[in-house]
Formats: sequence, structure tokens, C-alpha cells
Amino acid sequence: MTKDFAVPPVIFPGANNVQQRRFFPPSPFQPPSSSSAIPFMSFEIGSADPNGTMSSSSSSFNRGSASFEDEEPLLDELGIHPEQIWSKTRSILNPFRINQTVHRDSDLSGPIFLYLALCLFQLLAGKIQFGVILGWIVVSSIFLYAVFNMLAGRSGNLNLHTCTSLVGYCLLPVVVLSAVSLFVPQGAGVVRFVVAGVFVLWSTRVCSALVVSLADGGEEHRGLISYACFLIYCLFSLLVVF
Repeated sequence: MTKDFAVPPVIFPGANNVQQRRFFPPSPFQPPSSSSAIPFMSFEIGSADPNGTMSSSSSSFNRGSASFEDEEPLLDELGIHPEQIWSKTRSILNPFRINQTVHRDSDLSGPIFLYLALCLFQLLAGKIQFGVILGWIVVSSIFLYAVFNMLAGRSGNLNLHTCTSLVGYCLLPVVVLSAVSLFVPQGAGVVRFVVAGVFVLWSTRVCSALVVSLADGGEEHRGLISYACFLIYCLFSLLVVF
């Protein structure tokens, strides 16, 4: 037996049966109402105070101004203390009366200033030696640190940061030598060497005295420390003379 299935008739639409489609333009954007779930999207005029000032903005402004007044000065945040730099520099001007207490707190702001001053005077003399001077300061600090700790042994407490600070501050006589050499003629070779020797002895005296006074176990090795400081500042003076 066979079953008969009811198949619907297939109707092919003709040209007359084509329905025209209508396109409706999209509705324009409507802003959300005041009862929006997002708080920062709702702007209500009634939230303002009757006096015409916003309470939240005024309170935040007062908090911001109070926190700004409590902040430290910019130079203190950067670790730059001009009074401390000036006191350390002034203590080096007299090689026979050195104030060791101001150098116990080591810093690198003063040495960077003296480094830039030396580079500026060398530039005025026609010598571009920024990289050379910076490299010699780094090598000299490491050299003085290694020499002292080898001499003092386990009792030595001189760190690399203090060595860099001392080498940089004691560079002041070499900076003065570089400024004076601008007015000394190139033909006066003997005079230049004599003046350079005086400033080298000045730097050696100050640096060795500071190292011995600030570190433990340096008094018995004062001669060797002075010799190491003498070699360091002889190198810097050679840059100025030649």
C-alpha cells in the first residue's frame, strides 16, 4: 500500500505579485533620562547648592590645595640641598681647616655641579672633554674605594657613594685651576706646571684628610691614601695643562 501525502501547490510569483518593500529611517538618538543607572551620565540642575556653588567640587578643591601645601619643595624631593652644597664647598676652600662633619652626609649634587663647571671651563679653552672627565671621575672613585678597602681590610667602612662624593667635592681646586689657566699664556709652560702643582697638592690634602676622618682604620694608612689622591688629581690637572 502506498500513502498519499498532501503536497501544497508551488506558486511562482509573477511581476504583478511582487510586493514593494518599504524602508523606514532609524529613530534619532534619544539621551538617557535622569534616572539612568550610570551616575556620571546624569546631570541634574537641582544638585547644586542654593548659593550657586557646588559642594563636592569646593570640598575636593580644598583637599587638593591642602595636600599641595603639605608637599616638600621640588629641590628636596630631588635630593638637592643648596645650603648643604655651599657648606661643603666652603669647607674645601681652606685646606688647613677642614670641617669633616658636613661631609658625613654624602651626596652627588655638588660633584655634578663641579663636574659641569670644569667641563664648561675646558670648553672655553677649546677642549670638549665631557665624556673624558666623567669617565675619570667614575674610575677615580672606584680606584679610591678599592685602595682604601684593601688597606683597611674588614675594618674599612668607606662605601662607593662616599668616595664619589669626596672625589667630586675635592675637584674644586682643579675647577679653579681650569678657570685660572684661561688667563695664563700658553708659552709660560713652567708657570703653568707650578700653578697646577699647587692646586694638585691642595686637592690631595683635602681629599686625604676627609677620607681618613670619615672612615675607620685610615689614620695608619694616611701616606698611601694621600698618594692615591695625588695620582687622581694629577690626571685631572694634566687635562687642564695640556
